Amino acid sequence: MSRIEQFQYDNRIVRAFGMAAFIWALVGMLVGLILAFELIYPSLNLSQLGIPYLTFGRLRPLHTNAVIFAFVGNGIFMGVYYSLQRLLKARMLSDTLSWIHFWSWQVVILCAALTLPLGITTSSEYAELAWPIDLLITVVWVLFGINMFGTIIKRRESHLYVAIWFYIATWITVAVLHIVRSAELPYSLLGSYPVFAGVQDALVQWWYGHNAVAFFLTTPYLGIMYYFLPKAANRPVYSYKLSIIHFWALIFIYIWAGPHHLLYSALPDWVQSLGTVFSIMLIAPSWGGMLNGLLTLRGAWDRVRQDPVLKFMVVAVTAYGMATFEGPMLSIKSVNAISHFTDWTIAHVHVGALGWNGFLTFGVLYWLWPRMYRTQLYSVKLANMHFWIGTLGILFYAIPLYWAGWTQSLMWKEFTPEGTLAWGNFLDTVTQIVPMYAMRAFGGTLYFVGACIGVYNLTKTASSGSFLGDEAAEAPAREPKIAAVAGEYWHKWIERRPIQMLLWSAVLISIGGIVQIIPMVFIKSQVPEISTVKPYTPLELAGRDIYVREGCVGCHSQMVRPFRDETVRYGEYSKSGEYIYDRPFLWGSKRTGPDLQREGGKNLDRWHYDHMIDPRVTSPGSIMPQYPYLADNELDLSLLPAKINALRKLGTPYPKGYEDRAIADAQAQAQQIAQRLKEQGIQDEEIANTELMAIIAYLQRLGTDIKVK
Repeated sequence: MSRIEQFQYDNRIVRAFGMAAFIWALVGMLVGLILAFELIYPSLNLSQLGIPYLTFGRLRPLHTNAVIFAFVGNGIFMGVYYSLQRLLKARMLSDTLSWIHFWSWQVVILCAALTLPLGITTSSEYAELAWPIDLLITVVWVLFGINMFGTIIKRRESHLYVAIWFYIATWITVAVLHIVRSAELPYSLLGSYPVFAGVQDALVQWWYGHNAVAFFLTTPYLGIMYYFLPKAANRPVYSYKLSIIHFWALIFIYIWAGPHHLLYSALPDWVQSLGTVFSIMLIAPSWGGMLNGLLTLRGAWDRVRQDPVLKFMVVAVTAYGMATFEGPMLSIKSVNAISHFTDWTIAHVHVGALGWNGFLTFGVLYWLWPRMYRTQLYSVKLANMHFWIGTLGILFYAIPLYWAGWTQSLMWKEFTPEGTLAWGNFLDTVTQIVPMYAMRAFGGTLYFVGACIGVYNLTKTASSGSFLGDEAAEAPAREPKIAAVAGEYWHKWIERRPIQMLLWSAVLISIGGIVQIIPMVFIKSQVPEISTVKPYTPLELAGRDIYVREGCVGCHSQMVRPFRDETVRYGEYSKSGEYIYDRPFLWGSKRTGPDLQREGGKNLDRWHYDHMIDPRVTSPGSIMPQYPYLADNELDLSLLPAKINALRKLGTPYPKGYEDRAIADAQAQAQQIAQRLKEQGIQDEEIANTELMAIIAYLQRLGTDIKVK
């Protein structure tokens, strides 16, 4: 008979991550609320006052990073550190590692909060952070892995529960995604260019971006669901067999689905088709997990009406089901032709973020806090108020954006009986949906108020109780050697072997990436070259980097799809060979403004000058921020030689030694633009030395490398 061992669970690290989660929740949601109101009242950008740090383009990546990596990230670690210890009957491997992990993760978040408003960004969705921060993330993730696997190895419980499978798959997949997406060549202390370019960069980005959603916002939360939902309901998981199918099918299929973000783009059709097929297949394991969660509550529905924790969890799992039905549906090309670049996508994303991640996190917090503080929840009424206000917030947020998305697409595609665009002025399609943006802002306000109520409730709960930092526990010692059982089902075998679970997970999640990415990178015919496409001039390169800094890609796409309405509105559809020198790619995900791929030569330099100083001068009713500081900021060309050198190393055919004359060429081109502006009525002797010249040079270059009759 095994001896009984006594030990203690570490609740302090759980509390730390929990407190960080609800603090960063308020920060991330507040930034999102500011962004929502900026789309209604452009003056809130404050850029007209010469303040560049609060513009929509700079704050948007701060919002996404704060919600995903600060709020949800801390929520993940809170759930993992609590559940892992109890499922393994062991304290974490090292308290020191746990605290290094905690504080290092907060440093990562603070670095993001400082750099993104400063315009230090790579522009890659969910991977915008500068390369030194990427290195810090790598170190933190390795430390977390050592702590987690060390705890698994020293465990007292032989069997690995389903939640731990999802934690293991999360760790290895996020590591692989981060390493590949962060392959970049630095040219300065904070600046870098990605190894991949154009179409290849787009594929790698959405292989990463979609699976950042899959393996950071989904799989760890599924592990948390599998632990905390049965605990809160006091019932076992509905089906063990279904959890097996859910896990293995999900991690294999998910990794293939990234190209569905690039349908009708310049990406080769075979990759798009793979993304569509596997995305549609995703509904089976996703809904298997949702049903497994909801059916766990069989016989407990009377408690759901009374218990706010279960209310939050039921809506969270339901939102997961809705989002994972809608995702495959949006991957069907005929549906994607309507949804892509519209606010439909924004609504879809927020159903998952606010409903699935947000509500499950708050449900877990409401369950954990009274237990760790050995008291009752301060106010069940306040918790119920939080739930209903938050639920209304989700509805008022999502429904107007669905409406806005359909309105946008229908207006973009509408033709008159004479065969001309019914809404030839893109701005008409923007002003039409501003009331829907106002409704979205109201919904966001409701959700934020609910979160504030939740934080207040948790704070009062803590103040009324006594925190239990080291929770006493006991369990039988685990046998040092696991004996094989004749005729044992394969999954029982692997559930006792974490290293094998890790290796098989790594194999399954690698297959999709290898099949899609390797041919695109190493088979030259996948991206046919166009002889007239040349590298950017030094000034255009400087302008492109300013465009990236200001976050313009958050509102403008650079991808004309092969639709009648788009080719009539913008010009010839985009070709993969046009992007071979684009690092990073800037195809965009949302059109709050028109596509810019064919912008070059459409308007005079003076038009661009006026448009950047105040968009409402050239486009009355525009909701774009003003950028007058671009006409005041001196153009810093000191990094141009380093940029040229880095791009040459990555394959851009700049002549050897060109970096020595790059600055002179940039200054000469800026003088040419300044002279044209003078001829067009801009009398400013200093304008040639400003950042505005670089932006104009870049915009006037777009789409001019190919000429189609």
